[in-house]
Amino acid sequence: MLKSLFNWKVLLNLLIAIGVFVGLVWLTFRWLEYHTNHGQEIPVPNVVNKSVHEAVKILDDAGLSYEVDSAAYDPKYKPFQVLKMSPTPGSHVKDGRAIYLIVNPRSWAPVAVPDVINKYSGLAFQRIDQVGLKVGDTIFEPSIQKDAILRILFKGNPVKPGSLIPRFSTIDVVVGSGPMRNISIPNVVGLSVKEARAVIARSMFEVGLVEHEDGGKDESDIIYYQDPAAGDVRDQGMQMDLWSSKKTPAELRSKIEELNSIYRLKVDTSLPPIQYEEVPIHKEPVYEPVPTPVVHKKVEPAKVEAPKASVSKPVTAETKPKVTENKPKTTNASPAGTSVGSTNKPTTNGTQQPTQKPKAKKVVVE
Repeated sequence: MLKSLFNWKVLLNLLIAIGVFVGLVWLTFRWLEYHTNHGQEIPVPNVVNKSVHEAVKILDDAGLSYEVDSAAYDPKYKPFQVLKMSPTPGSHVKDGRAIYLIVNPRSWAPVAVPDVINKYSGLAFQRIDQVGLKVGDTIFEPSIQKDAILRILFKGNPVKPGSLIPRFSTIDVVVGSGPMRNISIPNVVGLSVKEARAVIARSMFEVGLVEHEDGGKDESDIIYYQDPAAGDVRDQGMQMDLWSSKKTPAELRSKIEELNSIYRLKVDTSLPPIQYEEVPIHKEPVYEPVPTPVVHKKVEPAKVEAPKASVSKPVTAETKPKVTENKPKTTNASPAGTSVGSTNKPTTNGTQQPTQKPKAKKVVVE
């Protein structure tokens, strides 16, 4: 056994196998060095704060590949400006190594418009603010849905819920201000059902019952009757019922009269018109204050004493006629208990005499 193992033929084959293996290994490493440019490294150029177009051109010239990714929008930097790169500038990489670039996007990341149509405006505004959008103008439009969001406008164009627009964009909202009052009903008799729907929608009404004479649903049928009648006034959002047929309204005269008896009120003009008289406004009576009775005291007239006539004495020759002179009387303040017209004469002894009424004197001349 051992002799056969150390046979020269066996040893020769073993050496040949080892040589082939070593050769294959050497060729493999040489191929890898050639393929991977072993020992050949390229310095990474600095492209930070450059635009993405300039950075791509520099990397292409250096023989490096690149991958571009966007970060969150930062308004402090220009759009498409390179914010970061990997590997760092100045490091050495092999030819063809991919360089990762982080670029500032053109604007904020897009967000989906929330579904707030037909929702109350107060809650809708909160939802819009939560997703990062701003409400610009609030446009009020007549609608039966008062204080509800009717449409959303972005740059003047309506957008549907779910549409992507840049974050922090300003949108306008159309809010219902309530129904309009006393709108005239349009006349749609003689129009097709399709045309009547468009006219009713423009007049801010809604289509109610549409009855086809043949029981079909052909939109080309002609309207021969409507309720309410044309010219009536209704509030916005009221429904209009339509009757349609393939025949003309002249051919359906009996049917129209039958509908008039049901939906039109007949006014009896034989009765005299009702006259309305104005009722005078009843005024509340004004009560005058009752005067208080005045009690008049009975004043007794003052007693006036008749002046006493003085007895005339005969005048002799020796006697001379005496003329009485009225001396001025001093009027003093009367004490309590004395009459106002009384006069006080001074006496010699200082005592005051009782007041007396002046007596009339007569002068007799013979």
